[in-house]
Amino acid sequence: MTRITPLVLSGGSGTRLWPLSRELYPKQLLPLTDPDHTMLQSTVERLRGLPDLAEQSVVICNEAHRFLVAEQLRGTHLPAAAILLEPVGRNTAPAVCAGALHALAGDPDALLLVMPADHQIADPAAFREAIGAGRTAAEQGALVTFGIRPAYAETGYGYIRARLNGGGVSGEPVPVAEFVEKPDAATARQYVESGDYLWNSGLFLFRADRYIQELERFEPDMVAACREALESAGRDLDFIRLDSEAFARCRSDSIDYAVMERTDDAMVVPMDPGWSDLGSWAALQAVSPVDGDGNVAIGDVLSQGTSNSYIRSEHRLVAAVGMENAVIVETADAVLVADREHVQDVKKVVERLRADGRPEPLTHSRVVRPWGSYESIASGERFQVKRIIVTPGASLSLQMHHHRAEHWVVVRGTARISRDGEEFLLSEDQSTYIPLGVQHRLDNPGKIPLELIEVQSGSYLGEDDIVRFEDVYGRG
Repeated sequence: MTRITPLVLSGGSGTRLWPLSRELYPKQLLPLTDPDHTMLQSTVERLRGLPDLAEQSVVICNEAHRFLVAEQLRGTHLPAAAILLEPVGRNTAPAVCAGALHALAGDPDALLLVMPADHQIADPAAFREAIGAGRTAAEQGALVTFGIRPAYAETGYGYIRARLNGGGVSGEPVPVAEFVEKPDAATARQYVESGDYLWNSGLFLFRADRYIQELERFEPDMVAACREALESAGRDLDFIRLDSEAFARCRSDSIDYAVMERTDDAMVVPMDPGWSDLGSWAALQAVSPVDGDGNVAIGDVLSQGTSNSYIRSEHRLVAAVGMENAVIVETADAVLVADREHVQDVKKVVERLRADGRPEPLTHSRVVRPWGSYESIASGERFQVKRIIVTPGASLSLQMHHHRAEHWVVVRGTARISRDGEEFLLSEDQSTYIPLGVQHRLDNPGKIPLELIEVQSGSYLGEDDIVRFEDVYGRG
């Protein structure tokens, strides 16, 4: 029997969950509902136990997220056979096209399970049951999607109309009558009352060749561009870099618009696995455990006379007094306070911050790198202080700076320093100086994380003042 290959879409930025989700550290890479797994990890972990599952997955992500994605997948039962890097975002239709073409190169009978990396599914067993229900139809050439039995009249989701005839929660797939856009409140109530409408989950199961066949019927230029992008792709480490010029020629479009709404072979499996796309703070609150006052409290939180609120502290005490239906999220560099009815407007805040050229939409004060992380502690005119953590066995690039010098003080672990051809070790409480213009490298030869304080001084302290000569991670 043909094995099912998971095709995981991990390209989103999750702006509605700002300030926790940032462009360079989006929601799919965060542990939002499970402290032990990020959303990406949960996406593949929920397939554990699925019959005839391929041993590896295919993941499509933003180039800026590649090291985080690779590292997180190593901690799951289903590592990535390939990580395809999108040079630009073009929505889901081109992304899945590139993934399908890659899968076909290794298996002409590839059966793809397309899953966004940022969905919550509370009942993985029910999801696996629905996959099994749709498998035969997919193997026979149908393009199968999964529809969620609506629990209420939601206006934030698209809907699928199907001839359900009061059928069970999950069972055999039925033909899709139509896909419909996000409705207004009155229309959503009509959909739910009719019993013939399902929430559109954005989950799919189909043969890779059938998807390409249908996409070639409707969008031949997109398929041609994706073929060229894959044929001209660069390869380094675990990554396949889709050719930028070719992929950029793809028209930005979703699977729904490009294929599913136009094909005659769309089928839907109704299911109820406790699904949510976690598209807002209100959605995250709805799937999180609450206290006796209906509050979700995460971190160092104190509430007084507060009810039905989502309160999250990442770094310090947050006290909420007399609040109702509020969302309060604290991070090291930003705090969000919003009425729960208006959390969809968080995206507008992010847009304003971007327009002002501020860094808060892009990254946290703690920045993750393939070798570890760094965090800015203090800064001023001509100086900056950072806390740097290097994971055991990891190494920074061999580099130099044109505009700054650096002082390093080791506070934990052992550092191996290469400086202007000289190599030496530093242990706790020891320090060294890296003059401006000198080639240097830092790595951790020990068994525990290396932690050090870096003091930068100079006329320009931007992260782009780095000239790399060697880098094990393939960065230029």
